[in-house]
Amino acid sequence: MTPGADDVLEALDPEHREVASAVHGPVCVLAGAGTGKTRAITHRIAYGVHSGVMDPRSVLAVTFTARAAGEMRERLGALGVPTVAARTFHSAALRQLQYFWPRAVGGEPWPIIERKLALVAEAAGRVRVGVDRTILRDLAAEIEWAKVTQVAPDDYVRAVTASGRPPAAGLDAATTAGLLSAYEEVKSERRVIDFEDVLLMTAAILDSDDGVAEQVRSQYRHFTVDEYQDVSPLQQRLLDLWLGGRDSLCVVGDPSQTIYTFTGATPSFLLGFQQRYPDASVVRLVRDYRSTPQVVAVANGLLKPARGAAARQRLELLAQRPAGPAPRFVEFSDEPAEAAGAVAAIAALIAGGVPAAEVAVLFRTNGQSEGYEQALADAGIPYLVRGGARFFERPEIREAIRLLRGAAVASADPGDLGADTRAVLAGVGWSTEPPRGSDSGAVRQRWESLSALVRIADDLAASAPGAGLRDLVSRLAERAAAQHVPTVDGVTLATLHAAKGLEWDAVFLVGVSEGLLPIAMAEGDEAVEEERRLLYVGVTRAREHLTVSWAAARSPGSRASRSPSRFLDGVRPPGSSASDSPAPARGPSGNRRSASGPAHCLACGRALLTAAERKLRRCAQCPVDVDEELMDRLKSWRLETSKEGKVPAYVVFTDATLTAIAMSRPASRSALLEIPGIGGAKLERYGDAVLALCSGAVADPSR
Repeated sequence: MTPGADDVLEALDPEHREVASAVHGPVCVLAGAGTGKTRAITHRIAYGVHSGVMDPRSVLAVTFTARAAGEMRERLGALGVPTVAARTFHSAALRQLQYFWPRAVGGEPWPIIERKLALVAEAAGRVRVGVDRTILRDLAAEIEWAKVTQVAPDDYVRAVTASGRPPAAGLDAATTAGLLSAYEEVKSERRVIDFEDVLLMTAAILDSDDGVAEQVRSQYRHFTVDEYQDVSPLQQRLLDLWLGGRDSLCVVGDPSQTIYTFTGATPSFLLGFQQRYPDASVVRLVRDYRSTPQVVAVANGLLKPARGAAARQRLELLAQRPAGPAPRFVEFSDEPAEAAGAVAAIAALIAGGVPAAEVAVLFRTNGQSEGYEQALADAGIPYLVRGGARFFERPEIREAIRLLRGAAVASADPGDLGADTRAVLAGVGWSTEPPRGSDSGAVRQRWESLSALVRIADDLAASAPGAGLRDLVSRLAERAAAQHVPTVDGVTLATLHAAKGLEWDAVFLVGVSEGLLPIAMAEGDEAVEEERRLLYVGVTRAREHLTVSWAAARSPGSRASRSPSRFLDGVRPPGSSASDSPAPARGPSGNRRSASGPAHCLACGRALLTAAERKLRRCAQCPVDVDEELMDRLKSWRLETSKEGKVPAYVVFTDATLTAIAMSRPASRSALLEIPGIGGAKLERYGDAVLALCSGAVADPSR
């Protein structure tokens, strides 16, 4: 049954009802995270149609992602207005460009290139700039920035000088300007256009052809723009041309979620809406229906010290959900311990009934994902990486491993693993110091990924003195194999940028330390404030469970020089640090174990000081006592089990885990949990079989 106008307003809270019924004139909706902005604006459109104010065919709702546009169409359909157009800016512009091209340009529309890199490379050659694939990606991003901010090549030097924008890929502004011009020449010669040209050319046609502009404006009379804090100058220009001086416009956004200024987005249009439209209706949505009061309190606390124009329109959220668990603020000794601690907590949530698909681990940079991919794979917990390739599938990692493999074959002497690895990676552009410039660039992401390989090499050298490049290559192959398990409904791994617009029952914000958040590359007050907003976006993704963590050191045994992010001051409970970490579990013998493994020797009780000692669960003074017969049985069982499950043997258990089992000969499930590499999932899957082997029985590989 099609709902009527009054039906549309039922079950709306007062603020949503105010938005829905404001169908005349300009409307600005300031909507905090989790406050139901999509519900408000879709009900406004539906009420406008059902009350006779709007013709559904004359409404254009625009947003930034195809997913958001699809969700909007679904909701409008459920409200009885399925014919309303809900599209992205580019989709709406492309329809108009293709329709009017023969009339305005002549001939058939030029094809749109899917990737710029080949053309950017040709343009770089014309201005005699030698670049690799990574730098090409940064230059392509700079071309996109110049276009969406409407900076022409001839004006590029002045624009970047005035704005203080860092140079792209280390090139000076004049060289970059020349490359921008060469890129446009290459495109014109190839008779192709790029993604940004869709908006540019549509705007140019509307601006120059009054007949085309009138035809478009006669079709669309009412406009709604979602995520208005993220519009670029080019998108605003196109919107102005669509409007043609009219004011039947509704915009919705949140200045506190502005996190894409590096791409050319600006909150200035949202912040200046009331100055542009003095008679505009302004509605603030602050009732948070997504998160518990405990999560909302953290989100509000993050923004209280915020500064700048966006902070002046900060929204104080009011939680509407029942109370939930207190957010956890946890300091770990090092990054591996942080990953292990997060995965242990995730396993507990899953065991308690939280679906793996409702859990997310969010971090600042792509380079941080590898440790969590590995820890989840070791625990047998499925995962997916959102917004990017998994670590071992990244081009720079495949290239680096190929070179490491070649160096390992050529090297007869194990040498110094750390130094040898750094020397090989230096050949693909890695350096000890991070690159300067834009922290979001491809060059920076490549450096972070290669630095993760350096950390793996250092950890291997610490745990296995005498290991060489061949051992590192073998370790990397093992880790890659363990991470290539099917991951359909699993834990989400994502950067904070990729998490925008999503939500989960449980969110783990990891690496929240100075230098990572805010990232060291953030220079100037506004750059730091955007980092604060990025953390706010991460916090507000959580519905119920929120864990914020950081590591005091990069690797086990290294100097604890890191401090929690300044953004947590006044938000985390006083004194929360290592003492707030979950108490180490106690095994049957009373020995304590931390998130990164046993803290004391099982034989004598001494503290385990090195990674190698923790791995073997023995201090250097105590001999390693491996039951060789049990070890043989375990290896045979692992081989059969891996064949049965059609997975690599490493996925079942690593050699280190088998060695620990053969040393301690556990007799109970609780004792098995004391062994590194055995979590709740692997205990359930393989525990009975392993205990049977330890008791001398023959285990069934299918168990």
